[in-house]
Amino acid sequence: MKKVIVSVTNDLSSDQRVHRTCMTLVKMGFDVLLIGRILPSSLPLPPRAYKTKRFHLCFKKGPLFYAAFNYRLFRFLLFHKFHLLVANDLDTLLGNYLAKKIKGKQLVYDSHEFFTGVPELEHNKFARNTWLCIERWIFPKLRSVYTVNQSIANLYHDLYGNDVKVVRNMPARKEIVFTKTKKELNLPEDNKIILLQGAWINVDRGAEEAVVAMKFVQDAVLVIVGGGDVIEILKETVNKNKLSDHVIFVPKQPFETLFQYTVHADLGLTLDKDTNINYHFSLPNKLFDYLQAGVPVLASPLVEIKAVLEKYNAGVFIENHSPEHIAEKINTLIHDEPLLKSLKENAKKAAVEFCWENEEEKLISIYKPFL
Repeated sequence: MKKVIVSVTNDLSSDQRVHRTCMTLVKMGFDVLLIGRILPSSLPLPPRAYKTKRFHLCFKKGPLFYAAFNYRLFRFLLFHKFHLLVANDLDTLLGNYLAKKIKGKQLVYDSHEFFTGVPELEHNKFARNTWLCIERWIFPKLRSVYTVNQSIANLYHDLYGNDVKVVRNMPARKEIVFTKTKKELNLPEDNKIILLQGAWINVDRGAEEAVVAMKFVQDAVLVIVGGGDVIEILKETVNKNKLSDHVIFVPKQPFETLFQYTVHADLGLTLDKDTNINYHFSLPNKLFDYLQAGVPVLASPLVEIKAVLEKYNAGVFIENHSPEHIAEKINTLIHDEPLLKSLKENAKKAAVEFCWENEEEKLISIYKPFL
């Protein structure tokens, strides 16, 4: 079996895209090792059909973390045999590329976003220029690249001339089964559930406004499942506005447990702001997770998101990010039972198309030449 080493900088516990990729590679007959990192808060990994390794690093974030991760990755790859490397995002590309060059092997690059356009780099010129230097040096030399949607693929092609394939972030088809009750999940049984989920909820995702909006929402609670840079800020906002009865925080969950929170939701939120090129073209995993659970969506009218929801009329769009406006949209949806029922049925129809079973063939075609 040909050995594939896949790498990503997160802790592996909630990255569904990378997990699906590894499972497809196993199904194709590759021997797969997935490398990430471990944090004090990391969940234990259940047994998987492929091997995993998580680096213990002294640094948890910032330039020293990325430098340490790529150095550790590079050293690991130098002393281990492999046929193919898979780099997930720009923050793993340097270590992979150097090892590939030295050992004369193959490299596939999976870009989960337009990395140099993320808001975290917007006001950090040094960090952005560093990543741009790495990208401009390596990207034009890559022969096998894919990303999460056509808009980002077009951006990379215009910049570097590469033929960039598209494999969208879609979950596998799931039967809507309730294996846990609301009570078991510590969710209120007499209120509507507004869900905002995300493995890493960052700035400009609309989370802050969604929390404040709950001051004006009746008969519902906002459940935030995941982690990220703004979680502590959101908790402070909840305390400041005395919203502890209206907002529930749940840490990152394993895939199957997360799905149980999702199926209990009455409305899913994806409220990214159009403040940077990466968010402008975003197509978040949670959008498709909501649809697979038959959950209608309240969303920002961003290009890729709008195309998905409008095709099946499976959601409603906000017109601005004021908390009062978001609350008005939520109240209208959750108190209009015929509308909510119609959107739920449309979400289930959309789930039939927007699923991993339809998307996986594209991934297989990318990796088949390396068998």
